[in-house]
Amino acid sequence: MDLRIPPHNLDAEQSVLGAMLLSKEAITTAVEVLRGEDFYSQSHGEIYNGILSIYNRNEPADIVTVTEELKKRTTLEEVGGLSYIAGLASSVAAISNTKYYCDIIKEKSTLRRLITASDEIVAKSYSPEAEVNAIIESAEKNIFDITQDSHRTGLVPVKEVLLESFAQMEKRSQDPTGLTGLTTGFVDLDYKLSGFQKSDLILLAARPSMGKTALMVNLATNAALKSSASVAMFSLEMSKHQLVQRIIASMAHVDLQKVISGNLNEDEWIKIINVMPIISELQIEIDDTAGISPLELKAKCRRLKLEKGLDLVVIDYLQLMELDGRVESRQQEISSISRSLKAIAKELEVPVIALSQLSRMPETRTDHRPILSDLRESGAIEQDADIVMFLYRDEYYTKEESEKPNIGEVIIAKHRNGPTGTVELVFKKEYTKFLNMEREY
Repeated sequence: MDLRIPPHNLDAEQSVLGAMLLSKEAITTAVEVLRGEDFYSQSHGEIYNGILSIYNRNEPADIVTVTEELKKRTTLEEVGGLSYIAGLASSVAAISNTKYYCDIIKEKSTLRRLITASDEIVAKSYSPEAEVNAIIESAEKNIFDITQDSHRTGLVPVKEVLLESFAQMEKRSQDPTGLTGLTTGFVDLDYKLSGFQKSDLILLAARPSMGKTALMVNLATNAALKSSASVAMFSLEMSKHQLVQRIIASMAHVDLQKVISGNLNEDEWIKIINVMPIISELQIEIDDTAGISPLELKAKCRRLKLEKGLDLVVIDYLQLMELDGRVESRQQEISSISRSLKAIAKELEVPVIALSQLSRMPETRTDHRPILSDLRESGAIEQDADIVMFLYRDEYYTKEESEKPNIGEVIIAKHRNGPTGTVELVFKKEYTKFLNMEREY
């Protein structure tokens, strides 16, 4: 048995509580840093929570009111009684040092949480039923939560969310673009979606050769370029070099085949050289691990979020991901993968764009435009996704007879929090680049 005393500082805890009894500003300072469970002394945590209850009622918190609050909670004697509360107020050295003392308490609390997490890892590792992947997943989750201080608080009263929501509304009202999320880079698509929202799973599906990888690359580079977003690109089909070649072609407006072959004229070399500094500054990280699992993808995203920040995840494509362990059917595997991707979006609070294949059903219809039932292998994909978009190009089927040459239709078939509909984009196939439609208003 480990008899060592966990990290703590009772003097700092007493100083913070004493300052809170004397100053409303000290309460405001403490609330921004601490929770009741951050106190090593259970009594101090109870006193802290009592002060917060009074503060939340917009009532003055002092020796008298806190004593009465703890009496109502029947915990006054447990925390030391009136004499202890009075002693806290009289022992304050300097209210101005409250923030410093709060930081000390938080640091000790974090160390204790790390010790607890480490003990759990050790205990699970010694278990005869230990599963390595499950232990790693649990360990990374615990460390990530500690680092982000994303403590689970359960149900939250609406009043605690109200002011934050109102502040967000005010901020959005001052934004001329009207966007509430990351820009797609396309005016009409932004109008429909208000940008890509945090915690959303966005599914982009199409039949082969429609340009879904090109659109994915465009969406990622637009977010990085126009929103200064940090983007993680997971390419399970193309190599990282092939993806970068596509980025170069689309941003330099140079034929992709020429970029690949290197058979470029002087003007084309100049175009590429001019965009190289811009591309090099984009906050895009590329991973081309084949058959990556949701578990590995989540671990890499967590690490990136901690080290550099993370605003968007894109995956090409969902059906190439693999689960760890056995599954009963391919349909069950895809369902589990899509559910995991939604969980990643929610946990990391970033939009996740996943490309997906479609069944052959569009080929059998007179109108080849995809519908939700065409999603390949699992209807669960549709259920998990917040947004389902299909990419369709009429000229792929009609060739010279097409009424819409060089036009790609982004069909928003499902939008959990907004309108559905179709957005048209210009497609420059040789550059693998989608552009806004030129319209007269």
